[in-house]
Amino acid sequence: MLSRWAGVAAATIVASVAAAAVGVPSAALFAALAVGIAYALWFGGAHPLAPPPPVLTFGQVVIGVALGAQLTGDTLSAVVSDWLPIALVTFATLLISLVAGLLLARATGLDRPTALLGLIAGGASGIVAMADELGADARLVAFMQYLRVLIVVVTAPLVATVLFGAGGDLAAPERGSAGLAADLAFTAGCGVAGLLIARRVPITAGSLLVPLVIAAALSVSGITEGARVPDRIQDLGFAAIGLQVGLRFTVATIQQAGRLLPAVLLSLAGMIAACGGLAFLVLLVTDVSFSDAYLATTPGGLYAVLAVAIGGGGNVGFVLAVQALRLFVMILAAPPLVRLITRSRLDPAP
Repeated sequence: MLSRWAGVAAATIVASVAAAAVGVPSAALFAALAVGIAYALWFGGAHPLAPPPPVLTFGQVVIGVALGAQLTGDTLSAVVSDWLPIALVTFATLLISLVAGLLLARATGLDRPTALLGLIAGGASGIVAMADELGADARLVAFMQYLRVLIVVVTAPLVATVLFGAGGDLAAPERGSAGLAADLAFTAGCGVAGLLIARRVPITAGSLLVPLVIAAALSVSGITEGARVPDRIQDLGFAAIGLQVGLRFTVATIQQAGRLLPAVLLSLAGMIAACGGLAFLVLLVTDVSFSDAYLATTPGGLYAVLAVAIGGGGNVGFVLAVQALRLFVMILAAPPLVRLITRSRLDPAP
């Protein structure tokens, strides 16, 4: 057992380094997902592996704190200054995601929780981490979420550069840090406090959402002075979720994903087009350029669109504000909305 885990860990490290080198978003999660799938398909029948529950909890906590730390006082100020277009784009994108999920479920027979979470436009790592608790198939949710991220990361810079003249490479913008000791204290403090509250308050995906809210509140307050989850800790948390999902794949799951691929691609194309149309709405109520409006309304690809905005000399604050607020709304709204829609009388009869 230990030798198998050692092999999986080594393969995950190598795959993570390779994925990060080519600019894959959430490289550790994506790489661990791929390694887990490969192991499950080749060796899982005879030698199944599954991370223990505390590992999953660790991954959820780390992802929650990491996402929460992305919200800063500067971002919140940008939201306040342009609150109307940002609110319109955020809730319109949420509506587009939900409609796309419902249409996918109706067209393919896929269960509603999986279809809805799979097409939520933002916070892929957080959505995958909470999928099981919402009754969704985390494997198919991961497949759809990372297909969305891949398509947006490839197309958004291309469209912005070719059509609007924006430019820039795909490297993630540099993030400040308060130092390793402060980062560790911030991560541990938000994580422990979040877990203690989540165990006493019945919140779906509380191990992720409560640390996220605490980390966001502290980050916005400015008292943490830019503290965030250390990179290696974040990689471990992301890898924990990736392996937890990937190791559960089967040949049947792969075949199902293949059958769903055309419908999912069509759904994602519709979402990207609809979100791109929101850029025209932004132009009506702001003075930003169409390039910035388009980058702000893309359904995901946060670091890719920020890099393009920075390289093209765009309104980075506005793009970041829209993208960051959308991420938080998607993560926080997903659990209650998925439960509400799933329990509604609109559910098709089994």
